[in-house]
Amino acid sequence: MLLSEFDVPFDPALVAAQPVSPRDRARLLVLHRATGARTHRQVSDLPELLQPGDLLVVNNTKVIPARLVGRKQPAGTPVEVLFVKDLGGSVWDVMMKGHFRVGQRISFDNDACATVVKRDATGTAVKVESADPVTQLLHEHGQMPLPPYIKRSPGPDDHRWYQTVFAKQEGAIAAPTAGLHFTPQLLNRLAERSIQVTSVTLHVGPGTFKPVTAERIEDHQMGEERFEIGEEAAAAIAKTKAAGGRVVAVGTTVVRTLETAAASGALKATSGSSRLFIAPGFTFRVVDALMTNFHLPRTTLIILVSAFAGIDSIKSAYADAVRERYRFYSYGDAMLIL
Repeated sequence: MLLSEFDVPFDPALVAAQPVSPRDRARLLVLHRATGARTHRQVSDLPELLQPGDLLVVNNTKVIPARLVGRKQPAGTPVEVLFVKDLGGSVWDVMMKGHFRVGQRISFDNDACATVVKRDATGTAVKVESADPVTQLLHEHGQMPLPPYIKRSPGPDDHRWYQTVFAKQEGAIAAPTAGLHFTPQLLNRLAERSIQVTSVTLHVGPGTFKPVTAERIEDHQMGEERFEIGEEAAAAIAKTKAAGGRVVAVGTTVVRTLETAAASGALKATSGSSRLFIAPGFTFRVVDALMTNFHLPRTTLIILVSAFAGIDSIKSAYADAVRERYRFYSYGDAMLIL
């Protein structure tokens, strides 16, 4: 398929700069795959939209305040460094914009500095010199890594806004945004309806957001992201399937985690790395329903959602969302695909 086939309707004016409060008051476009029928609800209606015996699977990854502002030396030019992955020995994979050479030094607060040790087409790495561990440096001085389409600087509220109520396992550089809509009150109401929740982990990294540049989507290569499915989650999924309930993935990262684990057979507790790229024609083995935010055109995210619901249905749903002025992306509204 061609990348141009995933030009879904979009209006930049709909990109949300901050979330609604409370979070479960976000709007929810409900799409029925079998008929293409759509209704307009709120996330708070989720207990009534699902059935007793359904299982919500969420991503419990925790976002690191991974964006650190430093200065190139000796000129002192400001630079933003996004710390992506600890490679050991104080060396980190990072993302930076601009021209850098190996040996370039960057200074940070707290007398910390970094030296570029790799800068090529495959990525950038720096070695950090600091009296404190890098993770401590990030927690004390780092900013939440808001996506670039949110046209403002991160603020103190984003440490709360850009983290789900499920966040437990630290390691992501972006939030699993479908999970941002949940509140303790909503979880209580789901439990009262005998709708259970279990969690898996996928540490959201550059792979999720790597631009698709290939004209043929089959030529796109996903980046690697770490995941884990525990015994409790695997057992809950098996029990739900056996009882005829639905497995409802909260977010595309959950879909990729579950379908990666099930690719070679029955889903079991496991951990590893996923490079799974889900596109139309993919056979879903675990996921029966999907809750997801509204995504950018021509991305792996919209391609995955189109694989699950059908590209024509998604284009129609997105046209409806634009017409009804739904709020888009990380801090925006959501869609439930049944």
